[in-house]
Amino acid sequence: MKPKGLLIAFSVVLAFSVLAFSEPKPDKSKPQTAAQQQSAGIVTPPAAVDPTAAKVQLDIASAGPREVEDTTSRAIVRDYGRAWRDLSQALEQNRADLLGGSFVGIARDRLAAEIAAQSKAGLRTRYIDRGHKVQAVFYSPEGSAMQLRDVAQYEIDLLDGNDVVAKQDVTVNYLALMTVAEDRWKVRVLQAVPTF
Repeated sequence: MKPKGLLIAFSVVLAFSVLAFSEPKPDKSKPQTAAQQQSAGIVTPPAAVDPTAAKVQLDIASAGPREVEDTTSRAIVRDYGRAWRDLSQALEQNRADLLGGSFVGIARDRLAAEIAAQSKAGLRTRYIDRGHKVQAVFYSPEGSAMQLRDVAQYEIDLLDGNDVVAKQDVTVNYLALMTVAEDRWKVRVLQAVPTF
């Protein structure tokens, strides 16, 4: 692949990730216990739920106007983590069909276009997920939509065949809208933003 083509392809991949937002300052306080997290409205699923899903920590304390039910918070954590797993697999395998179980609407359309662009350039992207600190900021009165703020940390590896041609650790802020579709929550909007 020509260097110019490689640069363009890497730009396409990183446009989704919105490169180099500042890293959050590490929290120097003691880690909270599970009971303290739960009382503060933070939900973290046990690893046994789905070990292949991305690690998601959900803070529901600020959600409204409707109160987030226990089963809903667990479902959001499970389905949002699975969505990131599915996104990672779809980008690494250049298969937009892998998005269908977790993404709908504009999110699915944009991600499918990104996969088509990188496939056309002969590239693949591997995401090594480091975790997501997610805050629920809106939960619709009828319980069918939830807006999330996600501070995602991951490594992006740009692959040409099996060779890593570029690598970058990033922290990215995302706004996500999840809606109920079929039998689960799905990501309808996933937009990188500079700050919240």
